Amino acid sequence: MTALVLDAGALIALDRGDRSMWARLRAASDAGDIVAVPTGVIAQAWRGGRGQAQLARALVHCHEVVLDGAVARASGRLCGRTGTNDIVDASVAVAAAHFAPVERTVVATSDADDIEALTAALNTQVNILRV
Repeated sequence: MTALVLDAGALIALDRGDRSMWARLRAASDAGDIVAVPTGVIAQAWRGGRGQAQLARALVHCHEVVLDGAVARASGRLCGRTGTNDIVDASVAVAAAHFAPVERTVVATSDADDIEALTAALNTQVNILRV
């Protein structure tokens, strides 16, 4: 089984109708893989209205990782450890680490360098899909 974790760049690509990102999402969904997106990521990409119908359709296939107390604390600790201020990127890394016990974890991101550094700080092996 694979876990696919999406960042804001991936959601924006889906919203813009990027064919390769849609193919990846459909393949993961059809295979029964986990497709996860932290709720902070949704907040970064969501602006509402009819113009985001594609994003709304994409989110139907996603498990929303809620930025609750445990995820918030883990994201904050990761920011402190790595010297970053981007809690949303940190929450993507925390979500990836949560799903890493799955056979393969892929993070679809437009911030590959940041995600690689954050997941490395968590000793988490992920595959990066650049969008």
